[in-house]
Amino acid sequence: MAQRMLIGLNNTRRNTHDGRGKSLNGRLLEIARALIMDPQLLLVDEPSIGLEPRYIDMVFEILGTLQQGQRKTILMVEQNAKRGLEFADIGTFMVSGEIAMAGTGYALLENPEVGRLFLGG
Repeated sequence: MAQRMLIGLNNTRRNTHDGRGKSLNGRLLEIARALIMDPQLLLVDEPSIGLEPRYIDMVFEILGTLQQGQRKTILMVEQNAKRGLEFADIGTFMVSGEIAMAGTGYALLENPEVGRLFLGG
């Protein structure tokens, strides 16, 4: 029950959709399923894909609570590079299966080369 409350699976969000057919509860259910076995490492694939920004914020807030509050290690693949780096302790950019850049999330966000190549700036 505590895990259910932590990730927000309750009646107030049961049918929350973002207008493109993606259900917030569907994403939260994916996280809940992964937590059933109480893993130390949580593998998260594209948590923001297909969700509108307000739901993305909610999912990242929940992942942050798992990371900080429950001391879970999270290995994430995320195409929203800026959001992923804001969350990451360590970030890695891969190009054609090869590591192109790696470092702390903060350092990569501040690196102008990362901005130019991967963040559209």
